[in-house]
Amino acid sequence: MSDTAPDAASEGVPVPKRVRVHHLRQAKERGEPITMLTAYDAVTARIFDEAGIDVLLVGDSIGNVMHGRSTTIPVTVEEMVPAVRAVSSAVDRALVLADLPFGSYEADPRQCFETATRMLKDAGAHAVKFEGGAHLSEHVELLTRSGIPVVAHLGFTPQSENLLGGKRVQGRTEDAVERLVGDALALAEAGAVAVVLEMVPAPVAARVTEVLDIPTIGIGAGADVDGQVLVWTDMAGMTAWSPRFARQFGQVGTELYNATRAYGQAVRERTFPGEEHSFAQ
Repeated sequence: MSDTAPDAASEGVPVPKRVRVHHLRQAKERGEPITMLTAYDAVTARIFDEAGIDVLLVGDSIGNVMHGRSTTIPVTVEEMVPAVRAVSSAVDRALVLADLPFGSYEADPRQCFETATRMLKDAGAHAVKFEGGAHLSEHVELLTRSGIPVVAHLGFTPQSENLLGGKRVQGRTEDAVERLVGDALALAEAGAVAVVLEMVPAPVAARVTEVLDIPTIGIGAGADVDGQVLVWTDMAGMTAWSPRFARQFGQVGTELYNATRAYGQAVRERTFPGEEHSFAQ
């Protein structure tokens, strides 16, 4: 969903000033891939927005990426709200999608509604995402009736990794595939506007994409989905290790290291600050 495509105007394809949920469905109908990245702060969110990314996911992966935790499970609503607020305040075009952290929505639809409401009212998100299958259909229905767009999350669900036995690919048996397809259809019927498919075999993700009217966003789910999402530090080469499904599109970590070394050397050699960086009396 590019706002810089040279043939967009000639083809009569509207370019949204702000990406809304209906634009995602229109992109699926046109066969136009949807782009999504995680973001956790205003600085990177502004860059990603200006670069034309359609959806910025303020993920509970903030626990791993920014807080140094081994899982997403400890992340709290109180930690998520400032991050969502920072991202939403920095963007002009991208749709801001907020994760609901573990323990903040599972109990019942009312709890889910209260947490989602905070993400929209207090933090400025445009939509929310949470993990789980058909058993959360009532949660999706309540939020949808209340005007809160929901993105579902199926396949490997990080908040359930203790139950799943770790970070494991999901949907490899025929029974698991049928459950995955059934969950996706149930959540779409309940009102979900899109589904994230994480660590799912490519043919399975393609099958889910084919049967759904709403977009699928893949992460480790192959190419035959309606869009892709990556954790931005994996995408930019900021981490020493990245999962198999990630690709490094730059070496920002190396550049930041080199800039930091150069700064430290300049300070030690007293070549910074120079006269041009100082104020006259």
